[in-house]
Amino acid sequence: MQIVQRKFREKEMEERNTINFMRLLSDKSTGSTLSLNSNDYYQTEIFNQLPSIHAQLSHGQLSRDRESTVPLRNLVMCMQGKRDARDRRMRQMSDIGFQEPRRWKQSVNRKREGSYMRGAIAGLLPWQHILHTIEGRFGVGVKAYFVFLRYLIFLNLLHCALVWGFILGPTMIYGRSNDSEPLKFGGNDSVLDFFLGTGYLDRSPVFFGYYTRGSLNFPCLNTPLLYVTGIFTIFILSLIMVVRRTTVGYKHTWMLGKHYSTNVSNKIFYGWDFTIQYPAAATLKHSFIRNDLKLFLYEQTFSMRKAQWTLGRHMRLYLLRFILNLLVLSLLGGAFCLIYFATIISQSNGQTSDPYQFPLVSLLLQYLPPITMTFANLVLPLIFRKISSFEDYSPTIQDNATLVRSIFLKLASLGIYLYFVITTTSQHRENLLGREMYKLCIFNFLITFSTTFLMNYPRKLVQQKYPSSLLGRLSWEQHFLVPLNVLELVYIQTVHWVGVYYCPLLPLIGTVILVVTIYIKKFQVLRCCAAERRMIRASSSSVLFHCMLLLGLLMAAATLVFNLYQLPLSSARGPFGKGENVFNVTGMCVDSLPSLAQSTLRYLASEAFAIPLILAEIIILTSYVSRGRANQKAIERLKNMLVMSSSDKRFLVKQHATLFRHQKTPRPRVHTADIKEDVSPQSQ
Repeated sequence: MQIVQRKFREKEMEERNTINFMRLLSDKSTGSTLSLNSNDYYQTEIFNQLPSIHAQLSHGQLSRDRESTVPLRNLVMCMQGKRDARDRRMRQMSDIGFQEPRRWKQSVNRKREGSYMRGAIAGLLPWQHILHTIEGRFGVGVKAYFVFLRYLIFLNLLHCALVWGFILGPTMIYGRSNDSEPLKFGGNDSVLDFFLGTGYLDRSPVFFGYYTRGSLNFPCLNTPLLYVTGIFTIFILSLIMVVRRTTVGYKHTWMLGKHYSTNVSNKIFYGWDFTIQYPAAATLKHSFIRNDLKLFLYEQTFSMRKAQWTLGRHMRLYLLRFILNLLVLSLLGGAFCLIYFATIISQSNGQTSDPYQFPLVSLLLQYLPPITMTFANLVLPLIFRKISSFEDYSPTIQDNATLVRSIFLKLASLGIYLYFVITTTSQHRENLLGREMYKLCIFNFLITFSTTFLMNYPRKLVQQKYPSSLLGRLSWEQHFLVPLNVLELVYIQTVHWVGVYYCPLLPLIGTVILVVTIYIKKFQVLRCCAAERRMIRASSSSVLFHCMLLLGLLMAAATLVFNLYQLPLSSARGPFGKGENVFNVTGMCVDSLPSLAQSTLRYLASEAFAIPLILAEIIILTSYVSRGRANQKAIERLKNMLVMSSSDKRFLVKQHATLFRHQKTPRPRVHTADIKEDVSPQSQ
């Protein structure tokens, strides 16, 4: 009898521990909502235990949508209200079940098509293969330089189209004035003119004096107005494009800067491109991820080291930085003095000597200011870079400090040079300024070419073939210094903007120079340079590049406005005749318009229009500031949601592990002795 009872109890315990899953196939069972309601009830019970819900409840931030998931038994309402709430939830679940997957699929398809289109357009851009190769071997910082160089090429191509449409095209179609000199090569012309900008080149369409009034001579449609309109259109479009690139890059940097930190695991596990099919592309991607991790670890190491500095260390560092800044100012002052004396010597030699009597000496003296400026711009940035290494800044701040000091050197030296040229010249000032800008462009290109093929490449060959020799040991490893090379681009583009009024074909010359430069720099990077141990971040670098470019554009615009307002025309050559200037020509055009148009233009140029214009600007700026604050609050909420979602995931994983551990833990077995003790009283 005891054996039978024991078997019966063991069978009963097995039935309790066994869970049978059955699928009901009847119509009532398939239409039942019991399993759905139980699932909803279980999900809401788990939902109430999530850390994010507790945090929202503690701060009183639980939204109405979240309240709709509270269990029905916890709602304070009558039974009919609970039934209505249950029906609403069922309808919401059915709507989500049928509508959301379709919308989600449409959204995914649109995003996929958009990414395909962007990839196809990016593949059509020139030099894309060069950029991928350089990115894989040298990181995104060096790639940012080449992207910036390509952007300048496109910008100068746009300038060429505007020059053709407004200046060169109408002159070629409608001709010049009858008293203009014919354009032919002969007489005292020589090949030296193509380096000095004199002789044949001075009479060509390259410079300001070639464009004179022709048959196109209407009050509001003539050569002077088209000339000025083309120049101002170049400046306005350049301003719009540069400001747009700067603002877009700044927003990207702000999002990915100190306000946002990417986990290292995301860089490693989510950084790979699974569409790669070729070993060469895989190698490039490996190099890109490795360089990105190097930069991240270097920045983290510097932050940890900086956190351990004491107050005395900070005071000593500030004193050292003050002394080094005084040294930088003294170096800048010496460079400006050299440029001044070189300009005086060059101008005096050009007025007293014959360039064809001693051509080489004359060429050297004519290029003395560009040589001095180039020497200062090559030597001082290297000194500034060495000084910034002693100031103990972070890698990004070191590069930015070098860039700011060097761009001040370049732009200030260019401004001082222009001021000396303008103040010391009284005749044919327009063509002279055009010649000076032309010589700066030509000499800068010659320096780039000779530095790469006559200095860097021979050093690399000596280092490779004779590493143990004295020259091989002295030829240290070369690196591509992105800040200094970007400064050259900003400097040459500023020269293009300054000289486009006096040398309209300077954008075309600059486009050719920049296209050749991109291949020269590619050769220098891939053949002569090694990867930098300390990477720079592309987003912050790109923003700084465009900020410096914007500064150069503002300087060029200020120079042009100063020349138009303060200085009269030095000769009758060019689109403006004797006694004419920009204001006379535009005034004649306005006087020829109807009375309504004249009154409208005069009102727009009067002080009465300034008040509504200022009010409109205030309203627009206020709306942008409000939108920015709203976006900042939305970003903070999204960041908090990301943090709480990670907490919810950890909580759910912990709950799952607990349930799984309970399921695997066997229940305690009932011993036979205990069963006998339970049965014996019953038998008695």
